[in-house]
Order: sequence, then C-alpha cells, then structure tokens
Amino acid sequence: MHYNRTQLKETVSTIALKINKRLSELDLRFLFDYRIFPPNIMSFYTQWHAESRTMKVGDTIVQQVFLPPIKTFSQKVIFGVRVNEIIDEPTRKGFSYETLAGHVEKGISTFTVEENEAGLLFKIHTFSGPGNLLSKVLAPVFSVPYQAFCTKAALENVWRQIV
Repeated sequence: MHYNRTQLKETVSTIALKINKRLSELDLRFLFDYRIFPPNIMSFYTQWHAESRTMKVGDTIVQQVFLPPIKTFSQKVIFGVRVNEIIDEPTRKGFSYETLAGHVEKGISTFTVEENEAGLLFKIHTFSGPGNLLSKVLAPVFSVPYQAFCTKAALENVWRQIV
C-alpha cells in the first residue's frame, strides 16, 4: 500500500513488564508467532506457519478481524500485512509489518519487547492513517476508538503471556 510516512499519525503505546528477568531470559516465541492480539479481536494465518518455519522479512499475515470483538457473533473482515523488519538486538526484540492494499489502515506497526534501565516493557509503535475513504469518514467515531481498544487489549494480552 502506498503512503507517505510523514503524513501518518505516530502513536507509541507501552506496558511495563514488572518481572525480575532480563530480556535474554524471556521466551518470546509467542511474539514471533504473532499471538499479540486476543482471539476475540482477530484470528490470523501466517506464511511461516504454512511453510513450517520461523518468521522472516517478506512474510505475509492474513488477519481476520471481528467487529464487534466477539468471535462467534461478529462481522468478519479480512486484511493483509507483510513483515518488513525483524528486530534482534541485545535490548530490543520484535518485528514490524506494513499494511497491504485493501487494508482499512495504511502504515507500519512495530511490536517490541525492550529492556532499559527501568526494566522491561512491551511497545507498539505505529505510523498509521485511514486506508480508504470509508475508514477516513468513520475514523473519529469508529476506527480511532476501535484501534485504541485493540491496542490496549494487545498490550494486556502480551503482558499476560510474559508475566
């Protein structure tokens, strides 16, 4: 999906992981298996699972989003994203993806577990904007509040899996 990153809204959301462990001691397989969002918000299918391997740059994730966030009683909307970076640094682990054409949003999302002097934290860093006219019109009353709800749910879901 084509976009100008400087015209997208930047958002950083974090949650402290108050545990007595170092980043190198964490089992982050769930993160690289894309188990970030709770199952009532979305299901997904990843290219690396289909090919029985680990995530790599260029992999596609098909997201099935539930509106409202109730798996059995909802409208299902399907979108695609592509992994554009895998982060493997001593104090930062995670990945980012970009939205594909047809996605309700356009932009980049980065998911990392980071270690700093204050401890460990999980961070979602996004540059995003409406992906089409309908999502632009609905942004103030639907898209923005729903995205905030999903981000909060993702932060708490990752916190539960680590802590």
